[in-house]
Amino acid sequence: MVDIIAFIDPDFLQKQNITKGVMTLVDESRQGQILADLHDEKKELRSGGSAANTMIAIANSGGTCCYTGKVTHDTYGEFYKKDMEDAGVLFETTPDKNGHTGTCVVLTTPDAERTMLTNLAISTSLGPDDIDVENLKKSKFVYVEGYLWDGDSTKKASELSMKVAKENNVKVSFTYSDPFCVNRSRDEFIHLTKEYVDVVFCNSEEGLALSGAKTAEDAVEFISKLCPLVFMTAGKEGAYVAENGKITLVPGFPVKPIDTTGAGDAFAAGVLYGLTQGYSAQKSARWGNYVASRIVCEVGPRLSVRLMGRQDEILTGFKDV
Repeated sequence: MVDIIAFIDPDFLQKQNITKGVMTLVDESRQGQILADLHDEKKELRSGGSAANTMIAIANSGGTCCYTGKVTHDTYGEFYKKDMEDAGVLFETTPDKNGHTGTCVVLTTPDAERTMLTNLAISTSLGPDDIDVENLKKSKFVYVEGYLWDGDSTKKASELSMKVAKENNVKVSFTYSDPFCVNRSRDEFIHLTKEYVDVVFCNSEEGLALSGAKTAEDAVEFISKLCPLVFMTAGKEGAYVAENGKITLVPGFPVKPIDTTGAGDAFAAGVLYGLTQGYSAQKSARWGNYVASRIVCEVGPRLSVRLMGRQDEILTGFKDV
């Protein structure tokens, strides 16, 4: 889907009766009304979606990746394909002839927190037939987002991807996406994590929602009993890494954030880049922390600087503990 990024005052959220800091699904009528009320505000367009942000940041780091997502032959769909390809991501999903490309209005307040209103539109029709099985079989990792469990068709596509990956020795990485998403599909997420997942990505709120724990440390421990490798972001503190039961906090990079849009997506990108390059889990998390620290200093979920080739410089002196 296409991200439409706007900076707003907190009063806008109150007037629109929008819950701050979360992703809310809206229909086409509601999205149109929100966009109409934002017509005087400066807006930027980006090809978006959580997993798409991750693929773009992997490419920025120097990795090779492809993305599967559903668009149509409308203006937003044409923009999406070109924008992804310009970012270095292979995008070969055939556009649908009917419907509209999905949009996500990203409302960013002065405290750098983002609130998202998502109209899924055609993206909900992504199904098993859209999965490029041959490309998947040749990959080192498949990355699946929890948001896809909100639709029957997208859920089936995700389950197929995980199944094919496991049958072909491709590692399965899974992001829990959002605490509300976890609450809606908690039992399924636990089952998937046990059955298919090699690597979990989440933040502390998502981890707490899944585990029912009271602290982030206990949440990491709970998930680590389901999956061999867990990465849980902890804001400015960095990220927890649980590898075969051993839990470590990998420090972050101190910055002054201006927009947290895509921070978790960028972290996952850095980690996946590291893992595919043979980095240790902790070193991968350190690179993930760096990529995330750069994204929060930008407007929107896209880096304006190239990180390719900077790994040695940034990671010099880092050692596992």
